[in-house]
Amino acid sequence: MNYHEIRVETEGPVTVLTLARPEKGNAITRRMAEEIQHAMLAFDADPTQRAAVITGEGTRAFTFGADVADPPELWRCLPNVGWQSDKPVIAAVEGWCIGGGLVLAMMADLCVCGEGAKFSYPEAKLGLTGGMIAGLPARIPHKIAMEIMLLCRTIEAQRAAAVGLVNEVVPTGEARARAIAWGREMAGFAPLVLGAIKRMVVDEIIPRGPSERWALQGQRLARIRESEDFREGVAAFREKRAPQFKGR
Repeated sequence: MNYHEIRVETEGPVTVLTLARPEKGNAITRRMAEEIQHAMLAFDADPTQRAAVITGEGTRAFTFGADVADPPELWRCLPNVGWQSDKPVIAAVEGWCIGGGLVLAMMADLCVCGEGAKFSYPEAKLGLTGGMIAGLPARIPHKIAMEIMLLCRTIEAQRAAAVGLVNEVVPTGEARARAIAWGREMAGFAPLVLGAIKRMVVDEIIPRGPSERWALQGQRLARIRESEDFREGVAAFREKRAPQFKGR
């Protein structure tokens, strides 16, 4: 597939996905969300790839979040929601990480940021939220999460590390390289063990917010609506015959 708003590269066993709209602060459009979903499903299906890094082009912004001029279905680009993978996913954040970008970073397994990174969720000032941010208090202290969400406070790199939103702060411009190094390191570990640990954490330990559960159920129902069995059932009803379901 030819991508227009992201760039996908491989660094040995590590897939690097870059949000590539630097002139717009790497804001996430409908098309970009769909491209991220497609690329990460391809990553998961590739046995030669053992870890993924998600980053933004340049050091101005990881992403400004959803593009209000072309709102995305944000759930599509989120780890463990729009796509599933047992492989480690690392967010490499430089500059501003706003709104949906903060959600993407918090949903990654690991996060490294440049020392100029700033994390913000200003949706209460904008009058709209998709609700995925509700998972933040499950990942960092409750009062800090509420400060970010209710007071729309910006959290800078060192404080983000202190409260556990990121694993490490590196000099500006070095987040991508550090994330790739972590990916290469984990590529040498037992993938079944990494996958089992990740699935236990994602499926059993971290609570899912209402919007996250809604998105997952919506995908399951969409697969039914788009199935061969549904088309067969409709055709059989119209033709007054018994349907021949195939489970696909």
